[in-house]
Amino acid sequence: MQILLLGGLSAVFGLPKHPKLVPPAIGLSLPDFLGDWYGTDEEVSQGERDSLGSDTQFARKKYTDSRGNQIHVSIVLSGPDMNTSIHRPERCLPAAGWMVTDSKRIAVAAKTGQVEATRLHNVRSGRLDNGQLLTINSLNYYWFVGHTDMTPSHIERTWIDIRDRMLKGYNQQWAYVSVLGWVGKDYQAFGRDEQQTDEIVQAFIRELVPELQKSFATGR
Repeated sequence: MQILLLGGLSAVFGLPKHPKLVPPAIGLSLPDFLGDWYGTDEEVSQGERDSLGSDTQFARKKYTDSRGNQIHVSIVLSGPDMNTSIHRPERCLPAAGWMVTDSKRIAVAAKTGQVEATRLHNVRSGRLDNGQLLTINSLNYYWFVGHTDMTPSHIERTWIDIRDRMLKGYNQQWAYVSVLGWVGKDYQAFGRDEQQTDEIVQAFIRELVPELQKSFATGR
């Protein structure tokens, strides 16, 4: 046991202090047009910038189609410090008033390969213009893209980083991709229910991924 412990400590102390950072297999820019969707840039709040590392990069757009559906897309590109550059949305959604009521892994088939994403069902309270109180629902799909790996899990991403440092001597730079759609049936004319919103968001992801990702991760 002592030999194994000493061997493990030797491996840790032998790791490079500043491992090479290899870029992700994804582009940072979002397209202006995607099929029937038209995208307009959205601002990143100063609070969000302050909560992440100073070298974190962002791309964010709101997409609208001819039927009035809206989808919000964000890409957050990490800097060298993975602990401050990106995090899973479950950490920040409660601060914005959202409660995560369901979380599951979903596989979405795209032309360039299968995307394993985490799907969150979020709920918060809101008011209409007339003051009526209502419950607002949203569906949020997210995943992380590195240089050679892709995962829907923050925990898996952390283990991949440990593996790369120990066995390969580099860090993968990670991009966090988020696609969010509103369930507008209860407050919008011709608004979609949850199932319809889910279908719209997944169809959007199938179109978006080939535009962004240079290649798909092969696993761990």
